[in-house]
This record gives sequence, C-alpha cells and structure tokens, in this order.
Amino acid sequence: MTGRALADACGKSFTKKYKTYKITKEEDGTFYPFVFNDIMGLEKDQGVCEEDIKLAMMGHVRDGYTLLLNYICISQFNPHSTLSRDDPYYNTNPSLSDKAHVLVCVVSANEVHLLNHDAMKKMRNVRLEASDMGIPQMAILTKIDEACPEVKADLRNVYKSKEQ
Repeated sequence: MTGRALADACGKSFTKKYKTYKITKEEDGTFYPFVFNDIMGLEKDQGVCEEDIKLAMMGHVRDGYTLLLNYICISQFNPHSTLSRDDPYYNTNPSLSDKAHVLVCVVSANEVHLLNHDAMKKMRNVRLEASDMGIPQMAILTKIDEACPEVKADLRNVYKSKEQ
C-alpha cells in the first residue's frame, strides 16, 4: 500500500474527512480497480451521523467531506444532522463506482467493551441499511494481542482465547 489511513490511540475517531484511498499496482504504477473509503467513527455525541454513513454507502458523499471540531466549516460531518442535498459535497447522481460494495467495520479489540449502547445501535442501523441495499458486510477486530495476554504470548492462541 502506498498510503495508509492515519490512526489514533486515544479511543476517539481520528478521521475528520471522508477520504478515498487507492492502492497502486507495483508493476506499472496504475491502481487496482477498487478503493477504500474511510469515514469518521461512531463516538457518542462526536461521531459521524448514521445517516451520513448511509448516504456514503449510496454514493452521495463526495471525497473530502470534512469534520473540523471547534472550527467553522461549510461542509462538515455533524453528529446531530446529516449532509444536506444542497451541500457542495452532496453527490446528487452517484455512479456505480461511487457506491459502496462492501461495508467494513473496524473495531479495536482492547476497546470493544467501551462501545456504548448508542454506538451499537448506530452500527446495527447501518448494517440493516447495508443489508437492504445488498451490501455484504465484515468486521475487522484489531489489536487482538493487546486485548488478551494469552494471544499476546502466542498469536496462534487467537481462536482459543476466552477474553470477552
């Protein structure tokens, strides 16, 4: 991968902008025929509005849609309201390539127990919408070695771990 999404270890979403990542082919400098779109997380009162995630899955959110906390910004993720149709970052006529084809939820294993009821409800609602749109889904659990001492000692114990 030639570029990676930035991450933070503080338990808050680091993503402030809806960002598209392309993967470069090594042999000829062209790109693979798929992209990854990164969106802000679901923190309570500060995370992305679930309606914005649904709009992004339908292809209505343009690359660069931003959240700037404590600053004035015309186009921003807002946990209390969704992207409006008259916003310049609203894509009125999304093409097939603008739409999501897989929904991936990334959760840190050592913080999964911190997910509150509101975040879980948002995740469920987004997943139900993705199902209605026929979008396959997957979850990626990161930092599994930090969540369980048994796994940290030997990664082969990952499927034997009893950590909840």
